[in-house]
Amino acid sequence: MKLRIKEVCQKCNITQKELAEKLGVSEVTLSRASNGNTSLPLLENIAAALGVEVSELFAATKEGIIHCPYCGKSITIKTESV
Repeated sequence: MKLRIKEVCQKCNITQKELAEKLGVSEVTLSRASNGNTSLPLLENIAAALGVEVSELFAATKEGIIHCPYCGKSITIKTESV
């Protein structure tokens, strides 16, 4: 499952290279995380570094359901119209 790390980085005006340096990980590790090959602690660190909730890193499907890359459970995402 692909995550929205690149998109959130752009929104936060930070490059993936800068994020990797801030986290103390390689760009390869961050790239793997973007492709869903990651751990919950790394996701938590990425979210904290970007100032967002972990849930914002997931690419939600049209149905609003995502799957946790850590445990595989389905998570329903509720969105509000602003």
